[in-house]
Amino acid sequence: MENKILQSSVQPITYNPVTQKPSAGVEGVGKSFQESLEALTRNEQQSDNLLVKMATGEDVDIHQAVIAAEETDINFRVAMAIRDRLVDAYKEVMRMNI
Repeated sequence: MENKILQSSVQPITYNPVTQKPSAGVEGVGKSFQESLEALTRNEQQSDNLLVKMATGEDVDIHQAVIAAEETDINFRVAMAIRDRLVDAYKEVMRMNI
C-alpha cells in the first residue's frame, strides 16, 4: 500500500527549453543595480538634508542624523561590493575561451 502512494506522487521530469534571450538576465541585473543606485542616492540626499539642518541649528534629533549617515555609509559599501562582484564576473566571462 505504501508503494502505491509513492508511485502515484512521483511526477515525470519534463524538459522545458529556455526561450528567453541570454541577455535578458543581464538586463535584469543591470536594472536591479540601477534601482539600488537610485535608492542609495535618495538615502544620501536625505542624510545630507538632516546634516545640513543640524549644522544650521534647526531642531533635528542628532541620533537620527547620525543613524542616517551610517545607513548611507553602509549602503554605499554594499553598492561598491556589488559593483566589484559584477566587474569580477565580467572579467571572468571575458577570460573564457570560445
